[in-house]
Amino acid sequence: MATPPPPGIPLPPDRELALIDRELAQLDARRSYLLARRDWLLRLPTQNGWAQAASVSPARPQEASGPGAQNVLLTLGAVLLAVAALAFTLVSWGSLGIAGRSAVLAVVTAAALGTPALLLRRGLRSTAESVAAVGLLLTVLDAYAVYAVATPHTDAAAYAAGAAAVLAALWAGYARVLPGLVVPLPAAVLTAQLPLPLAAVAAAAGPVGCGWALLATAALDAALVLLVPGARARAAVFSPAAVSAAVLGAGALLSALSQMAQAGSAGAAAGPALLLAACAALGVRVAWREPSAMAASVVGALAGVAALGGPVRPLLARDWAVVVFLLLALPLLAAVRAGGLPAAVRRGLAWAGAGVAALAALSALVAAVGSLGSRVGVLGEVWAATTPSRDAYGPGPAAAVTLLLAAGAAGWLARVLPRPEAGVIAVVLGWAGLFTAPLLFGLPVVAVLAAQLAVTAAAGVCALRLGRGPGYAAAVCAVVGALNLSVAALDGRTATFVVFGLLGAGCAAGAARRPAPLPVRAGAAAGAVGYAAAVTAALGALWGLAVSWWALPLLAVPAAVAAAGPRLGRVRLPAEAAAGAVGAVALLLASWPWEPARAALVCALAGVVCAGAAVRAERRGLGWAAGALFVAATWIRLSASGVQVPEAYTLPVTVPALAVGFVRRRRDGQASSWTAYGPGLGATLLPSLIAAWGDPHWLRPLLLGLAALAVTLLGAHRRLQAPLLLGGVTLAVVALHELAPYVVQVVDALPRWLPPALAGLLLLVVGATYEKRLRDARRLRAALGRLR
Repeated sequence: MATPPPPGIPLPPDRELALIDRELAQLDARRSYLLARRDWLLRLPTQNGWAQAASVSPARPQEASGPGAQNVLLTLGAVLLAVAALAFTLVSWGSLGIAGRSAVLAVVTAAALGTPALLLRRGLRSTAESVAAVGLLLTVLDAYAVYAVATPHTDAAAYAAGAAAVLAALWAGYARVLPGLVVPLPAAVLTAQLPLPLAAVAAAAGPVGCGWALLATAALDAALVLLVPGARARAAVFSPAAVSAAVLGAGALLSALSQMAQAGSAGAAAGPALLLAACAALGVRVAWREPSAMAASVVGALAGVAALGGPVRPLLARDWAVVVFLLLALPLLAAVRAGGLPAAVRRGLAWAGAGVAALAALSALVAAVGSLGSRVGVLGEVWAATTPSRDAYGPGPAAAVTLLLAAGAAGWLARVLPRPEAGVIAVVLGWAGLFTAPLLFGLPVVAVLAAQLAVTAAAGVCALRLGRGPGYAAAVCAVVGALNLSVAALDGRTATFVVFGLLGAGCAAGAARRPAPLPVRAGAAAGAVGYAAAVTAALGALWGLAVSWWALPLLAVPAAVAAAGPRLGRVRLPAEAAAGAVGAVALLLASWPWEPARAALVCALAGVVCAGAAVRAERRGLGWAAGALFVAATWIRLSASGVQVPEAYTLPVTVPALAVGFVRRRRDGQASSWTAYGPGLGATLLPSLIAAWGDPHWLRPLLLGLAALAVTLLGAHRRLQAPLLLGGVTLAVVALHELAPYVVQVVDALPRWLPPALAGLLLLVVGATYEKRLRDARRLRAALGRLR
C-alpha cells in the first residue's frame, strides 16, 4: 500500500494526488471485499445458529440514554435551585430583611445570567440552558423584590402588567445577545401574554374588556407566528406563540359567549356580538394565511354565526332561535363550491355550516322524539313511566321547520358532493320532519302514515335522479317504509310484536341472501339485530318490567349474536357492531335511575357475554372489555356495601393483570417488565401508598412495607426492573413516612432554602460533568471514525 511521504519531504501536487487516489482505491477495494465476505458468512448455514445470532442480536432497548439522564439531572437541579430561590425570597425572611435579600438576589441574578456565556464557549450547552432558566426565574424574583422595596403601595395587577412587559423585552434582548440559548425566547413569548390581560384586570374593564385584551394578545401571537423573520427565530417562537394564540383566543371566545348567553336584550348582546365578530375575523384571517389552520376557520365561522344570531336570540323563543342560527349557518355550506377561497378557509366554512346544521337537527330530533314518545301508543306508556312530565318536550312547529331546513341543506349537498351520505341524511331528516309536523298539529298517526307513502315514493325518485341507481332507490324506499311500519306498529301491543317480528325476519332473510350486494346484506343484518332488540324490549314491557330492568332481556341479543359467531359469514361485523350498540343501551338503561345492585348485575352479565365472545381468536380484544365490566361490577358492589378500604378495589385488578403479564413474559421473552408487571403493581402499590401516607395506624404501613420488600426482592432475584423500582420506591416512601417526624426535626434546624439549594447545585455540577464526558466520548468516536 502506497503511503504519502512525511510532511517534511514535499512532492509535486500531481504525484501526491495520484498517491492519494491510489490509496483511496485500495481502501475501497478492501472494504468491498470485507463486506462481501461478511455477507457470505451470514448466509452460511451452521448447526449452532451463530450466523443468525450475529446478524440479528435481540437486545432490550435501553431504558434511559446518556443525554436523557444528563437532561434529567440538569432539569432537577434547576428546579431545586428555583425552589430554593423562592423559599429564600418569599418564605425564609431571616435577619437580612427584604432590602438585603434584594441585594443578594441582584448579585446572584447577574452571576446566573452571565455564566451561560462561559458555558457556551466550553460547549456545555445543556448546562448553560439550565443555568439560564434559573437566571430568568431570578429576574422574576428581582421584580417582586423591587415591588416590595420601592413600590409596595402600587396596584399589584398594574405593577404585574408593567413588570411582565419589561421582563418579556429583557428576555428577548437576552436571547438576541446569546443566540445559542433556546429557553429565553420562548420564555419571553410566554411572558408577553400577560401585560394586556393584567392591564384589563387592573382597569376593571369587565368580562368584555378582558375578552378584548385576550383577543388582542392572541392577534399579536398570530402575527408573530405568521410574520416573524428567520427560520431559527420562527422555530423558537412558533409553538409557544401558536399555543398561546389558541388558548387566549378560546378564552376571548368563551368570555363573549358567556356574556351573550346572559344578555337579556339585544342592546346588552351588542358588545359580546362585536367581540365575537372580531374573533371570527381573526380565525378566518389566520386560516387565509396558514394552509394548515383549518380549525381556525371553523372556529371563526362559528363565532360569526354566534355574532349575527346573538342579538336576535333574546327576542325569540329557544326553538325559533335555533331556526335563526340554522338559517345563518346554511350559507356557509356554499363555500364547498367557492373555488376562489383558500382550501383551509373553504373547508372550514363548510364544516362550520354542517356542524351548526347537525346540532340544530339534533336538538329538533330530541324535541320531536320527546313529543312523539308522549303521543304514540307503546311509546306513550314508556314515556309516562320514565318522564316526570309528558309536556317536558313540547317543541311546537319550530322542530319540524328545523328538520326540513336541515334536510334541504343535506339534499343540496347530495347534489354537489360525490358521496351518498348526504343523500341518506337528507332522506332521514325529511322523513322525520314530514312525520313530526302533522303530529305536532294534532293529526292522527294513521293520517300521517298515509302521507308518508308519498315521502317513500319521493325518496325513491330522488335517489334515481341523483344517479345512485335502482338498487340505491330501492334501499332508500325500503328504509323509509320500514320506519313507517315501525312507527305504526308502536300504536298497539299486538301490532308491535307482529310488525317488528316480520321486519326482523325480513332483514334476516335479506342478510342471508347471497346474491344481494354486501352493503345491503350488512344493513339488513344490523336491522335484524335492531328489530330483535325492539321485540325483546316489547317483551319486557309486556311482562310489566320497569324500563331500567329491560337491560336484562336486552343482553340476550348480543349473547345470541356472540353465540352465532362465525356462522354469520361476511355480515358478522355489522351484526356484532349492532349487538354492541344494543349492549351499550342495556348498560345505560341499567344505570338510570341508579340502583347499585341492578347495575352490578348487568355489568357482570355483560362481562360474561364479552368473555364468551373473546374465546374466539379474532375477538381477543373483547377480553379487555370483559375485564373492565367485571371490575366495574365488583367496584359497584363494594361501594354499595360501604367498603372503603382501597385494597379491596385494587387487588381484583392487580391479580389478573399480574397473571396476564406473567403469561405474556412466558410467550414473549423480549416483553418489558414495565409492560408486563408495571400496570398491575402500580394499580395496588400507588393507592395503598397514598392511603398509608395519611394513615395514623401502623398496620397498613407494615403490610405495605412487607409487600413492597417482597416485590423488591423478587425483582432483584429475577432481574426485573419494574418490580425492583416500584417495590423499592414504595419501600423507601413507607420508610420515609415512618421517619418523617424525626426528619422534620432535623430539617427545621436549617434554613428552609438551604437543602434544595445544595441539592440543586450538586445536580447541576453532576449534570455538567456528565455532559462534558458525553461530549468527550462523541469527540473520541468521531476521531475513531476518521481512522478508516
